[in-house]
Amino acid sequence: MNALVTGGSRGIGRAISIALARQGAQAVVVNYLENDAEAQATKQQVEENNSRCILAKANLLFPQEVDRLFETVRSEIGHLDVLVHCAAIGAFKPLLQIKPNQWDLSVNINARGFLLCVQKAVPLMKSGSIVAISSLGSRRYVRNYGAMGATKAALESLIRYLAVDLGPRGIRVNGVAGGFVTTSSIPKFPDADDMLEEARLRTPCGRLGTPEDIAGVAMFLISPAAGWICGQTIVADGGLSLL
Repeated sequence: MNALVTGGSRGIGRAISIALARQGAQAVVVNYLENDAEAQATKQQVEENNSRCILAKANLLFPQEVDRLFETVRSEIGHLDVLVHCAAIGAFKPLLQIKPNQWDLSVNINARGFLLCVQKAVPLMKSGSIVAISSLGSRRYVRNYGAMGATKAALESLIRYLAVDLGPRGIRVNGVAGGFVTTSSIPKFPDADDMLEEARLRTPCGRLGTPEDIAGVAMFLISPAAGWICGQTIVADGGLSLL
């Protein structure tokens, strides 16, 4: 199994990159934006689990860098079995304060970036699985998450359309919508501590999520056990959305 993980050097992306290695991936291409130290740390952990790791620095905002990313994939590993889209960015503020460039950046990384990666990945895939990481903010109100939430909703719509287009090719497309997960993005929210404590108290499972929680669902969707799941976004939130 050969895999590409966008935004794969930290947080949920890192957990998925490592999980793929533990599941026996022959090679994992880890795409990242700028933090070389984090990328090297992820590479080390992937290789400790007996998988080859190729680091691919590329900004998905720019189509020419997406092209360059997939040239690296093609030259280094030849074909893909798995694509996981974790790359995401957003401005954490009320929608009335969002600037046009912040909106465009969120849309172009979170949704358009996914589409461009799929377009480039499909010619390298005879069959396989594509998974995109979404969040509860795609369907529920989360304070100061309006730009991200709207683009994650667009991402989930793309999942459904791509699933229909690619299912006949033997490529399944699905998503994971996480609840509140403890990553480096959380402190960027205004009043982050209060928000997290409120989420913990409202979550029936009694805790916040971890990157490994989301990685576990992604690994299930990639596995043959999920062979009849197509075009779905699985909610993994400890029950938070039930209340």
